Amino acid sequence: MRIAVLGAGYVGLVSGACFAEFGVNVTIVDTDPDKVAALRRGVIPIYEPGLDRLVTENHADGRLTFTTDLAEAMEGADCVFLAVGTPSRRGDGHADLQYVYAAAEGVARAAKRDGLVLVTKSTVPVGTGRKIQEIVRRVRPDLTIHVASNPEFLREGNAIGDFMRPDRVVLGADDEAAFATLRRLYRPLYLIETPIVAASLETAELIKYSANAFLATKITFINEIADLCEKVGADVHDVARGMGLDGRIGRKFLHPGPGYGGSCFPKDTLALAMTARDAGSPMKLVETTIAVNDARKEAMAERVVAALGGDVQGKSIGILGVTFKPETDDMRDAPSLVILPRLLLAGARVTAHDPQLGQARQVLPAGIAYAATPHVVGLGLEGHAEDADGLALHVAAERRDHPLGHRLLAGVVHRDGGLDQLHRRAR
Repeated sequence: MRIAVLGAGYVGLVSGACFAEFGVNVTIVDTDPDKVAALRRGVIPIYEPGLDRLVTENHADGRLTFTTDLAEAMEGADCVFLAVGTPSRRGDGHADLQYVYAAAEGVARAAKRDGLVLVTKSTVPVGTGRKIQEIVRRVRPDLTIHVASNPEFLREGNAIGDFMRPDRVVLGADDEAAFATLRRLYRPLYLIETPIVAASLETAELIKYSANAFLATKITFINEIADLCEKVGADVHDVARGMGLDGRIGRKFLHPGPGYGGSCFPKDTLALAMTARDAGSPMKLVETTIAVNDARKEAMAERVVAALGGDVQGKSIGILGVTFKPETDDMRDAPSLVILPRLLLAGARVTAHDPQLGQARQVLPAGIAYAATPHVVGLGLEGHAEDADGLALHVAAERRDHPLGHRLLAGVVHRDGGLDQLHRRAR
């Protein structure tokens, strides 16, 4: 099979490389000539474990190519995937679909034959597929172009595994021809008996938003439980473990921390809330989740200040982890974007370490010092405070490459080595 992928961002690049690994001939098209040139040289614009190898090997084998020419990318393609950005629209939280609609129109104009399947990989609100159908029929009434939805469920830091060994594949379409083409594309996953969920366009679109909103709510719930544990003397990690062993609940996403961030949960919860309001069915739980998560990020900076005696003027604070989660360089809506500026404004001297600091240096405010290793921010191999007055806010809620691993989570260590507990005493 042959496919084209529009957009060499996170979703497009990971999806294209993984399809190529399946043996599919993939052409990724992007409007940025510098990015395309870099990809041809093997320079990957994002950090994702294993992605550089997949791109390099499949490009060398001729299964994965890059271009700025849409017509060239579509030559002989069975499917065209839309993997362009859908950021929150400034001011109201709706998903901004201008790039999706422009890409769909471009594909329709460049199409040369009947039977092409135009697939939305980007996360889009309910009704987007129908709008794309209208665009396609208006632009090319002479051709039969099938419109489908195939939302991605990729976790940054584990995206290759999520694509190759997914919990499920969701397909949305109106006709069997589209389903047949997509099932053929995903045939390698039949060997591991991956469930295929075939549904309408609307259902497929809503599955993605519903899944992300539920996970965001789960994170927010355990964070509020963590606050209660702090007040009553309970251990939130033991509470989470006791909850997670219940098969109806599960262990994942029960890690207390500074709130969710990233490229998906913040914008997708907002978009779902706005879609629900537009449909006359407001989702109060989702709206509350958004509000509680925003407040959580603000509160974390206040907790650090309080743990250091209520005044951090002139004090040194070490930060371990600034991206929104481990194993990524993504800074979109990272809690550190709220927490670190608050500490600077309070007069603290901040030193940060993260294995992937590329984006962080560009978006965090001036005045932050960056450490090449976790020890430089003040933690020795034995976990003793050496130089900093306060150590260290573990901004992401999972383990990073520092000596304490899970033992330090959103905690503050004083110079004497004692931990002021925000949620749990280090063990």
